[in-house]
Formats: sequence, structure tokens, C-alpha cells
Amino acid sequence: MPRTSQRTAVFTESLIREMTRVAQQHGAINLAQGFPDWDPPPALVQAAKDAMDAGRHQYAVTWGSPELRGALGAKLTRFMGVPVDPARELVVTCGATEAMMVAMMTVCDPGDKVGLFTPFYENYSADAILTGAVPVHVPLHPPEYKFDPAELRRAFASGLKAFVLCNPSNPCGRVFTRAELLQIAALAEEYDVFVLTDEVYEHIVYAPHRHTYFATLPGMASRTLMCSSLSKTFSITGWRLGYVHAAPAIIAQARKVHDFLTVGAAAPLQHAVVTALGFPASYYDELAAKYAVSRDILLGYLDQTGLAYTRPEGAYFVMVDISAFGYASDVEFSHWMAREIGVAPVPGSSFFAPGENRYIRLNFAKQPATLHAAGQRLLQLKRG
Repeated sequence: MPRTSQRTAVFTESLIREMTRVAQQHGAINLAQGFPDWDPPPALVQAAKDAMDAGRHQYAVTWGSPELRGALGAKLTRFMGVPVDPARELVVTCGATEAMMVAMMTVCDPGDKVGLFTPFYENYSADAILTGAVPVHVPLHPPEYKFDPAELRRAFASGLKAFVLCNPSNPCGRVFTRAELLQIAALAEEYDVFVLTDEVYEHIVYAPHRHTYFATLPGMASRTLMCSSLSKTFSITGWRLGYVHAAPAIIAQARKVHDFLTVGAAAPLQHAVVTALGFPASYYDELAAKYAVSRDILLGYLDQTGLAYTRPEGAYFVMVDISAFGYASDVEFSHWMAREIGVAPVPGSSFFAPGENRYIRLNFAKQPATLHAAGQRLLQLKRG
């Protein structure tokens, strides 16, 4: 039998998805994989049914139906404060997962270096490897998860072709300040680097923090590939609808990559989500308020356990320090926790460069009743 590709030997299957399977095996409450346990807005569900009844079953335009790109362009223009051309600056993808892969393959050749903050969403490293690029890690230092400007400069000076920025950050919940983003922007300009942003949690930000769209910073529109999705904003993670927003010359290349990766996202769902993109501003305010309540419920239980954690500024994850338990392997701890405590986390090593085993990630994209049930179980972890 011939040997499979070397690139597949240097990363593992997703620990996030593995922990969902572990949760199911042990009947644990799944605070691992980040999806909500409630339905999307009724109007959106009805729009999907209507799209099916209207016969929207065949291919849409490969880079996104005109209706969806028009609605998405209008929504982005409203929130970013700059005009977005739906005809030339957008490509609709199969979730933000494909969007990041498209972005990386659009700007990187084999052997190019891609900078990543660590901790990072686990897909980024795999994306770089599948692209043939070389990941360069820049630490965000716990517990505040801030970067050292000197370390960041050294990474850019090493010859980066692109830098990946997740803001708000999965897994640590950082919302980068405008001053921090301007530091990144200045380095991108100085060293002529593309910035690939993951902004899927743009509307899940907790006061007093505010989200800044990286492409709106001075000089960044021409070198930013913004990757995002509708999954988190509208509670439709299974619909797999994402997009890349960038300058026309970049999108012209990104569309070719997307076309040969997946051809296109699901046509009836593209049609349906146009309804959601027309929701009023109050929808987004209520979304953030809902997640703030969920965050405070989970953190309240963590406070009772005495475990150290970093308070999330955005997104719906919290990083918890488990070093007090003395496990050499956070994977082993996570399996034990799912089995014996009845709550499934994600091992923090999934998000860090090798050698970090002190953390787990919990998600609070759950109804209050689910979080209270999980919290009661978490109290078994209480430290004396």
C-alpha cells in the first residue's frame, strides 16, 4: 500500500470534536464544542422552510447568491462604517472554517511563514500545514492573554507572509484594544504582511469592551482578508455559512480557490439567511446581553470551585487553570472530568504550541438551565 501524505502525519484529529464524542459516551454535559443548545430565531427557520418550498435546491452562484451577498454587504457596511461592494469584495464559503482555508491558500505558497497567536483555534495550525506553510507562534501570556510587542516584532521580522488574528479570541476570550490592533497593523505595513482575521464573534462582546474591524484601520483594507460566518450570530452552526471579505483583487483569487474546494454553500440556506441579515440593531444587542447572562452563570460556579480562570471579554469561552489537580496530561484530565464529574471540557493543549497542559476550555453557549446543571457538577471540583 502506498504511503499517505506526510502533511497528514503532523496534526491530529480535532480534540474539540473528540470531546463531543466523549461527552456522548459518558452522558456528560457538553461544554466542549462551541454550539448553542437553542434553536435559531423562528423567522430564520421559517425562511429556510420557505426556501425549500420555493424550489431553491440547485447550485447558487459559486461565490454566493447575489441576494445573500447584497444583504451581507449592507450588513457589513452598517457595522464596519465603510462601504462594502457585494459584487467584488465578498465570497460566500462553507462556514468560517472554509473561509480561513480559502484565505490562507489565496495568499500563501508552500514554505511561506504564517504567524499565529498562541493559544489559537486549532484549525489555524492545520490550515497552515495543509497549505504547505510554516506556523510561527507568538504567545499571548496568561492570565491576561496579552502579547509582548518585542516578541510580535520578532515574528514579523522573521519573514511572515501572513498573520492570523482571531478577535474576539477563541479560546481565551480576549478582545484586542484598538491600540493593540494598531501595533499589529503597523507591523503588517512595515513588513508587507497579509492579515487573515477571524471575526466570527464580532457581535458577542461584553461591556466595556468593543470590537474593532481590522480592515477599517488605516491602510489595512488592502491587506486584510476578513473571515467570518453567520453561525455564531444566528445560532446556525450546522448551516455552514461563512464568507471572506477583502479587496477586489484578493477576492478575485479567493473565489477561484473556493470554487475548487467546495463549489458553493447550500443554496436554500443562503436564500434563507437573507432574512436574518435584515434583523434590527436590537437583535445584536439582545444577543450580547443573552451571552453575558450565560457567562456570569458559569463564572459564578467557577468562583465557588476556587479554580483560577480568565474572565472573557468576548466570544463564549473561558479558559480554566487545572494545574492544581496535578495531571501531567490535560487530555487525561478532560476524559476524567467527562467521566467522573459529568462535564466535558476541551483540553487546553488543543490551542497551544506543544508543551502546555495547564488549562481546559469551557463554553457557555448554553441555556441557563444547562449551565446550572453543569455548574452543580463542577462544584465537585471545589478546592479546599
